[in-house]
Amino acid sequence: MSTLIAIVYPTEAKAEEVRQTLLGLQREYVIRLGDAVIATKAEAGKVKLNQLLNTTATGAVSGSFWGLLIGVLFLNPLVGVAVGATSGALGGALTDVGINDAFMKELSASIEPGNAALFLLIQEMTADKVLKQIQGFGGIVLKTSLDETKEQVLRDALQGHSGEAGSALPA
Repeated sequence: MSTLIAIVYPTEAKAEEVRQTLLGLQREYVIRLGDAVIATKAEAGKVKLNQLLNTTATGAVSGSFWGLLIGVLFLNPLVGVAVGATSGALGGALTDVGINDAFMKELSASIEPGNAALFLLIQEMTADKVLKQIQGFGGIVLKTSLDETKEQVLRDALQGHSGEAGSALPA
């Protein structure tokens, strides 16, 4: 079962630094992320999502390839690429993978302008090692799917308390 955690940071740069740290831990097989999205709120109140995976671009590239292949079969590769890229981009834009975008935007509406919320969908992790790496960054827990005890351990770790940081979080 996956765990959802949303942590608010004072800047987008700080949230990105934490996300890159977690992606580094993922390369070391300490954590397995299903998604890691940064949401920022502009002064005007508009929420912007910084996704790891751009489904529109991925769809366009994939569609271009298949369009080229089909276009070659029908002796018109340029039209095939154009149609494939357009349909792939449209399909990618309509695809939502990982954490629900509407949920993230709704939750991010409550943060202060200029702040950033890091949304994590964690599939597996070695909790003590992860907490040890992120505790120096600070942050405020906005929402989690953890039980109260584990959520408090996370809050304490983000505030810099040393205690038994990893003992109560899921492995």
